[in-house]
Amino acid sequence: MDDLVSQTITEYRPILTSFLNPRQMYLLQIIVNSYEDVKVSYFGGLHNSEMKRALIYPSYFEPNDSDFKLCLFEIKYPTKFANLHHGQILGTLMGSGIERNVIGDILFDGVRWQFVTEEEMQIYLEGQIDRIGKIKVDLQKLPINKIIEPLDEWKEVNTTVSSLRIDNVISKGFNISRNIAKDLVKHGKIHLNWGEFDRPDYELEINDVLSVRGYGRLRVSQVLGVSRRNKLRISLSILKK
Repeated sequence: MDDLVSQTITEYRPILTSFLNPRQMYLLQIIVNSYEDVKVSYFGGLHNSEMKRALIYPSYFEPNDSDFKLCLFEIKYPTKFANLHHGQILGTLMGSGIERNVIGDILFDGVRWQFVTEEEMQIYLEGQIDRIGKIKVDLQKLPINKIIEPLDEWKEVNTTVSSLRIDNVISKGFNISRNIAKDLVKHGKIHLNWGEFDRPDYELEINDVLSVRGYGRLRVSQVLGVSRRNKLRISLSILKK
């Protein structure tokens, strides 16, 4: 990322990245802030997109949405006879031979599925994707302003934990034993704030996000106080697979 910022300065022109996750955007912002006369903007189709492309540019440049070169696909399939899932769609896309960072958010509004990709990938994906699992599909390209607002599938749960250790929170959030939770962390099955992590004794903080392979995601929303049994009362946001 530092090389991309340096390239913007040296060539005095905008540089567009592939899709970045929130952790990568945070790191890029720190780097950009250390330079004068360089700015960065992010866009993934929606204001609250999780995955976004970054445009690093000199201060003279004024970016607009088209500069991010996004392609929006809607997945057409027989909705009365078949169901799609996020994991199926992502797995099919990855199985077509592309990297994860050329795909943005995969969106579902309760009826329709869409995904965002780099503009350069349009023709390739149209030629590669005609099935998701055993389901016959057709990719329909739409203008980016036709993007759907995704269904919010996060559920808020209040619970108690002895501490905010990663293994404690995973155990409570997904109703599994602490030993299983500890093994998931030690064996590289979790990401903390979109980065690999393998310390089960690490203490989480508010707004930390855990991705647990095979289970889903957890976010520590609030610490509500201490129970009569001297345990922490917390609020978790849970997105199950």
